[in-house]
Amino acid sequence: MTIVGSVRRIVAVLVALMTMAVAARAQEINDYPTSARVEYVFGCLKANGETRQAIEQCSCSADVVASLVPYERYVTAETVLSMSQVRGNLGGQFRTSEQAASALNELRRAQAEAEVRCF
Repeated sequence: MTIVGSVRRIVAVLVALMTMAVAARAQEINDYPTSARVEYVFGCLKANGETRQAIEQCSCSADVVASLVPYERYVTAETVLSMSQVRGNLGGQFRTSEQAASALNELRRAQAEAEVRCF
């Protein structure tokens, strides 16, 4: 085998490895189901006006949040938001739990970053 042939094989292997790494990272970032992204964008549109510009900004915001908060933590934070509105002892547990506060703070930080990047 010639040197040129060896270099070509090495380049082909490196390209294949890079492609796999990019695909794995894309899957990691894209772990949010479409329905979760749609719900996020829909809520954002309701809060920011239902204009073409708001669609772009809210879609951007959903992507930023998804890149910063794993879907599992996002679900936790959304559950905390929902359950903390329940009256009584059950809602109180979600309002005072350290784990709940941590998940909610993580989501709020991601949303603040999305606000800076997208709006």
